[in-house]
Amino acid sequence: MTDQVPATPSRNSSDDALAQAHAARQSLRQRQALWVALALILVWGANFSIQKLVMHVVSPTGFLFGRYLLMPLCAIALLLWRHGLTLPVLTRQDLWDLAKLGIIGHTLHVGTVTYGVHWSTAFSSSVILACGPLFTLIILRLHDLERLGRFQIVGMAVACCGVLVFLSEKLLGGSWQATGGDLVLLFAASLFSYYTVAAKPLIERLGGYTTMAYATLFGSVPILLFTAPQISNIPWTDLTPLLMLAFVWAVVVSAFLGWLAWGWVNAVRGVARTAPLMYLMPPVAGVLAWLFTGETFSWMKIIGALVSLLGVAIAQFVHQPGWPDQR
Repeated sequence: MTDQVPATPSRNSSDDALAQAHAARQSLRQRQALWVALALILVWGANFSIQKLVMHVVSPTGFLFGRYLLMPLCAIALLLWRHGLTLPVLTRQDLWDLAKLGIIGHTLHVGTVTYGVHWSTAFSSSVILACGPLFTLIILRLHDLERLGRFQIVGMAVACCGVLVFLSEKLLGGSWQATGGDLVLLFAASLFSYYTVAAKPLIERLGGYTTMAYATLFGSVPILLFTAPQISNIPWTDLTPLLMLAFVWAVVVSAFLGWLAWGWVNAVRGVARTAPLMYLMPPVAGVLAWLFTGETFSWMKIIGALVSLLGVAIAQFVHQPGWPDQR
């Protein structure tokens, strides 16, 4: 029989110290990620009002043209930062898939969002775009990737009722431009949901930075071709230094760096713990729009918004025990 040598107290103490140090580092990262996420919600909530102020001067067309002059530069800088002068080797199929992703996520999604935000209000835009997870569930079901549970179906029905209540005031008041803007935003939300589903396999295969950079580059080309013929009619000289700073902030900080930071937050905290924070964005957008653009809200609009967000939350986060939600 072989005698077992007990672990020495010093070794146990060393392992405990290492475990405690690792737990402390993880706890610190979690707190940092939470603060970054809350800061991003504030930035994105304010971005609706910022975009409307800038587009009031240069129009949605001018905003898109300026945005997609800056975004490719950010994408190239990201590729150089990650890979240096040796860019990743991509197959013809990879390039084709990235091009399709760029058209959906940037050309169509960002293009429609920009016009939708211009036609609608800051608060309405934030509420409508928060309905995006419903379209994600529908797309996953249509592609036979996920089954819809009972609570998901109930949540979708509640959210749809909330959206109808939310839009009813504009419809009854004959505000057709604002209603059209909200409908455009609903379409944009569906495009982003499709982009999210389509991007997942590419991100897993090529990495998030590479996927984002190439999709941005491919998606920029059609927008620049569409907007370039109209730039001579845009009053660029009317942009004050403050509005110019707001424009750069909206494009570089909120849009580009914001989504990079959000990806890091999801990696640290996990998507399930981070996603509910997005429901803070409509209240933030509403308060800031009230403070800086004078937007007003009726009780009907507030109730519709709350019912919509409740339905989305039920569909996204409530799972019935014993009911298979995923295959």
